[in-house]
Amino acid sequence: MDDDEANSGGNSEDDRALLRYSRHLLLEELDIDGQARLTAARVLVVGVGGLGSPVALYLAAAGVGHITLIDDDTVDLTNLQRQIAHTTARVGQRKVDSAAAAMRAINPDITIEAIGERADGGLLDRLVASSNLIVDCSDNFATRHAVNRACVMHLRPLVAGAAIRFDGQLGVYDLRNDQSPCYACVFPPDAEVEETQCSVLGVFAPVVGTIGTLQAHEALKLLAGIGTSLAGRLLMFDGLATTFDQVKVARDPSCPVCASRG
Repeated sequence: MDDDEANSGGNSEDDRALLRYSRHLLLEELDIDGQARLTAARVLVVGVGGLGSPVALYLAAAGVGHITLIDDDTVDLTNLQRQIAHTTARVGQRKVDSAAAAMRAINPDITIEAIGERADGGLLDRLVASSNLIVDCSDNFATRHAVNRACVMHLRPLVAGAAIRFDGQLGVYDLRNDQSPCYACVFPPDAEVEETQCSVLGVFAPVVGTIGTLQAHEALKLLAGIGTSLAGRLLMFDGLATTFDQVKVARDPSCPVCASRG
């Protein structure tokens, strides 16, 4: 093989990446440096159901270099109305494996770690510590608070979403910003909260897609270091009226989770 052939072969992977991410590279705010930050990033996605499906697919498509999925559930026929990472053929499979297959079909050049366990205890602590950013797509308050505690402990930014019926909400909790609350500042862990599940109340399919896509949007902005973070604001979506509202949320100086960090 002569030098020209060697050089040509050596550049083919780079050329493919330039083509794959060309529409990102055209963005002045993102450019090559921002895309490089995405490629170098490690993201933990907690839950790959209705919210986690678009999150996982968009992070993979955007070229986030290492994505860890954690979910202890399996694909059920009732999931397919809204959980777009899964298919009829994969009913019965672990959701993390199903989502990983969909992600690899979009982008085989990234690393995907699929963990089919519950997100709690030492496992969650280890996964958060080794990630640059966490996207919480879980469906219960116990997991959300466990994820938040780990994010506060390791000072990792958290993008958290929720959706039920026709309503959704989105928040970014980033204690690297002195003005940002943690999740527990806004939703105190000792508050009496009635758990609402879509298996009981239902959920309009595009609502989880809307919130999940916005979670991916905020995550990619944070990783690339572009734009203004949603930290300090809670975004609320009314799917029946198709309107967005936002409220400012402040750090609670007496928060039982993050107050000790000063």
